[in-house]
Amino acid sequence: MTHFEWLAIVMFVGFFIFIMSGYPVGYSFAATAILFGGIGYALGAFDLNLLKLLPSRWFGTMSDFTLLAIPFFIFMGAVFERSGLAEELLETVGRLMGRVRGGLALAVILVGTLLAATTGVVAATIIMMGMLALPTMLRHGYDKQLATGVITASGTLAQMIPPSLVLVVLSDQIGVPVGDLFLGAVIPGLLLSSLYALYVIIITRIKPDLAPALPPEAFSVTGADLLRKSMRVIIPPGLLVFSVLGSIFFGLASPTEAGSVGAVGACLLALMNKRLTMKLIQDAAMSTARLTALVITILFCSTFFSLVFDGLGGQRLITELLVNLPGGFWGFIIVANIAIFLLGVFLEFVEICFIAMPLFVPAAHALGIDMAWLAIVFAINLQTAFISPPVGFSLFYLQTTAPKEVPTSDIHKGALPFMALQVLALIIVIIFPQTVTWLIDLSAKSLP
Repeated sequence: MTHFEWLAIVMFVGFFIFIMSGYPVGYSFAATAILFGGIGYALGAFDLNLLKLLPSRWFGTMSDFTLLAIPFFIFMGAVFERSGLAEELLETVGRLMGRVRGGLALAVILVGTLLAATTGVVAATIIMMGMLALPTMLRHGYDKQLATGVITASGTLAQMIPPSLVLVVLSDQIGVPVGDLFLGAVIPGLLLSSLYALYVIIITRIKPDLAPALPPEAFSVTGADLLRKSMRVIIPPGLLVFSVLGSIFFGLASPTEAGSVGAVGACLLALMNKRLTMKLIQDAAMSTARLTALVITILFCSTFFSLVFDGLGGQRLITELLVNLPGGFWGFIIVANIAIFLLGVFLEFVEICFIAMPLFVPAAHALGIDMAWLAIVFAINLQTAFISPPVGFSLFYLQTTAPKEVPTSDIHKGALPFMALQVLALIIVIIFPQTVTWLIDLSAKSLP
């Protein structure tokens, strides 16, 4: 450690003090950079000429065509959710599968997977399913812990399944094409939802009282009517998902171009269902503007932070520490995943990407780690953190809509089995990297 590298460590600690005090993350980045940049300059440890690099880095960020996918995918999900199409999808699939023991829970998993591929917004998905599915499941005798666990886990799939905003932001931070990350996330994402469904099937066979089948009087429509409604409600969103992701996977469009198709397609679906209004478009646009502005603000401020941190020698110090960890590759993987999990318990995914990736990426490159695989590993890890008691974000989202008869303790206990399933999926992906790389390699071979 050089004479002033200790200042970089203090800077990182100071950043977390800012966050824990309730200061917004973007402004915490900027405030820490200004404070420690000034201290470093006063001590002769920081060269102010480095700040001249900021405009070019910011301009490079705004010139990144891939980042345009963020507002498109957010808008697509906002239209789908605000138009009521997501709500109708949940109700219809619930009726289709409700006759099976545990059918409502399986319906929530299926809808959570579909909504993850259309909305990509965890909070909206969990709140909607908490308002619609949870009361229905409780009314028909479902165990509170099973019902809440299924909703929090399934709603959090939006963190993983393409077109996940997590993957778009990770793509920008690690330098891997977002199309490769989308391809790499397909099998792990389906693995997660399959593990959830398998758990529900097994636990409801072992303990039938946890999730009884719906009685015949719970269905107010005939089989033919239900089938027709199912075709109308399920097939159009499925085609939208296929057109968006398929165009990316088959190399027909970039993620940004596919995102624009998805945004227009969501509007067309709302129009077909006579739900497209000017207010809906305005609300979706405002929601998109807010979230996009948040991402860009954090990105700009984190770039400022990284520049000062690197100028103080912090990046070099962290890279040396990570590369020289006992165990080499496995030492890095274990330490990095522990750090990502702990950050994920307290921070949103966007914030974590901008905090952790600049620290881990140089060391990962030095160790020869496949960056697409590492990004998917981190994405699964973030999902686990998102439903981890006592402060997982998904738990808080469900608490805001849960009926009074569902105590917080049941929500937290209900998440534990699904946390275990996510850890199992994480271990599988770590041991078998082909779960990520197979589709990426297959796509590369198929391209001319």
